[in-house]
Amino acid sequence: MNAIEVADVRKIYRRYGRRRHFGTLKSALLSGRLLADLRPDEVLEALAGVSFTVAAGQSFGIIGRNGSGKSTMLKLIAGIGKPTSGAVRVAGRVSALIELGAGFHPEISGRENVFINGMMLGLSKRDIAARFDEIVAFAELEDFIEAPVKTYSSGMYVRLGFAVAINVDPDVLLVDEVLAVGDQAFTHKCLDKFAEFRRRGRTVLIVTHSLDMVTRFCDEALWLDAGRARLQGEPQHVIDAYLSDVTRSEQGQQALTPSPRDVRILDVQLIDGDGRPCTTIASGDPVSVVARVHAATLQPDVVFGLGLFNADGVRCYATDTSVDGRRFAVSGDAEVGCVFARLDLVAGFYTLDFTVRRRDGTPVDHEHRCTFRVASPIQDAGVFRPPHQWTMTGGQTDTGGGGAD
Repeated sequence: MNAIEVADVRKIYRRYGRRRHFGTLKSALLSGRLLADLRPDEVLEALAGVSFTVAAGQSFGIIGRNGSGKSTMLKLIAGIGKPTSGAVRVAGRVSALIELGAGFHPEISGRENVFINGMMLGLSKRDIAARFDEIVAFAELEDFIEAPVKTYSSGMYVRLGFAVAINVDPDVLLVDEVLAVGDQAFTHKCLDKFAEFRRRGRTVLIVTHSLDMVTRFCDEALWLDAGRARLQGEPQHVIDAYLSDVTRSEQGQQALTPSPRDVRILDVQLIDGDGRPCTTIASGDPVSVVARVHAATLQPDVVFGLGLFNADGVRCYATDTSVDGRRFAVSGDAEVGCVFARLDLVAGFYTLDFTVRRRDGTPVDHEHRCTFRVASPIQDAGVFRPPHQWTMTGGQTDTGGGGAD
């Protein structure tokens, strides 16, 4: 049984301008010419014949670049708007974590807003009263629930909206990047709630830029690109294809842009311990960063640098040849390599930025970026995974290993 069915869905928006006018809205609607007579440059096709199904009880992720149609698709599934053509069918009660607290009134209390928002989501007043204490406790707003919502911080506002939406007890939960707001502790509470939904056999559809979240929570993934479905299937397979496409696109844009600079970065690759290009490595494995560069004339003193960033944009590590006491001269084609005997990063997705500058700090070429994934069977947290060993003196000794070398 499918919880969500999307069949050949197209969504077209009109680009607004001053060139086309209708006598009245009524005449435009009656004539059917609101979109039909518009030229191609006067419309935006947000979705172009997308089809997929989500089985009941499945966790499903949608990924893609900005402007790929992800949020448009989620809003159509939520019933916020209609497709231009095609069909969307959803079985059961739906709760959408899209614009949290969109129905909140700033002048009245959090308590009153909980009841109003809950009824907007399909609960009866009795249902809301029965769940009220749980909603307030989840939002951590016991001391503020009688205050007007206009006095809430943005974090408090989002927490209350999330707590109401999640306690509707839906058959289908739709999530759109809402975890980007709020502190880390509350984010973990939300993730635990999603895990509870999975255990109870509810259907969850997530639209997100967090690829880690897709691999952690989703049974299947869909990659949307410019309003079209590029690939659907096992999350890691879809994500690897998406990251490879992002890398090729970035390299292609740089190749198409003539550079007047003295040193150009042609491409950057990660090389595994067996000497093969890779986009996935195991935590603690050796890896090399290899960049192909070109200098039209002899450049006697250039500095190469690299930086590692996690999926949240946090810089995990950065260095350059000047810091490490190396001096390089470049003429013609060359390869620059940086070898890591072992890369002890926790599991997740990372971005590597490679740059060239002069010793005085003047940039020589723009940064060249590639994306890769670190895999690990151990789900520890943070960024760096140093080799370690647990020990205990006295008591009962555990025989389960207990360390990371």
